[in-house]
Amino acid sequence: MILLEIGSLRFLTDPIFDSKGSNYNFGTGIGGSVKLQDPVIPVANIGKIDAVLLSHDEHADNLDKSGRAFLPNAGIVLTTYSGGKRLSSPPDSLKNVRGLKEWESYEIKGSDGFTVKVTAAPGRHGPPLSSFAVGDVIGFVLEWPNQKDGVLYISGDTVQCDGVMEVGKKFKVSTMVAHLGGVWFPITLGLRLTFNGEEASKVAKAFKVNRIIPIHFEGWTHFKETKEDSMKAFHKAGIAEKVTWPELGKEIELDL
Repeated sequence: MILLEIGSLRFLTDPIFDSKGSNYNFGTGIGGSVKLQDPVIPVANIGKIDAVLLSHDEHADNLDKSGRAFLPNAGIVLTTYSGGKRLSSPPDSLKNVRGLKEWESYEIKGSDGFTVKVTAAPGRHGPPLSSFAVGDVIGFVLEWPNQKDGVLYISGDTVQCDGVMEVGKKFKVSTMVAHLGGVWFPITLGLRLTFNGEEASKVAKAFKVNRIIPIHFEGWTHFKETKEDSMKAFHKAGIAEKVTWPELGKEIELDL
């Protein structure tokens, strides 16, 4: 989960506000996980959110119980097309959700007229043909006026695939927020459901990004690749100087 402040607008990705020790099952045969960290910002202190960027609604490390309860408070919730159908139906019955198909865009406009264009980027949450078990996922491309070096790309939970590589062909990506963790479960026979450092490096180099911000690599027991492992991969790829590791609760200023 990250909080983005862009101009007058505030975005929240994949909201998770449950307390440390919460235990979740990700689905029959897949496995589960335990949350290892309390939220840095309690949900009561999060403030006004113009848009939630929800890569998918089916796994608790992207949308936990408290995060789901928060969704009605956002201006709009942007997620997968299938997720939009689920969240707008009982028991959630959200009125502020919009499911996006791949490459579909939606504009978020502030009261001062400042506008951010959000485009749904393709992703695949595992090996080919895995969507029947793990569901659909999207990333997000964010564009706003006077970007100097390119767009902001948030990968969502994905592995490298043709759809992801299309992002770098359609957009000049300046900063890539990469979901890492190298997640796999026994049922996937070691095949990953998210980037590891090596794969994220390949994507970042293909996109020729200026900066990489890794997220989704700590705080849950199901993450398989540590920060140190990912750092080794970034060094081996020769792009370690482009990596900005976030610190919990600390701001990162982006100059795009």
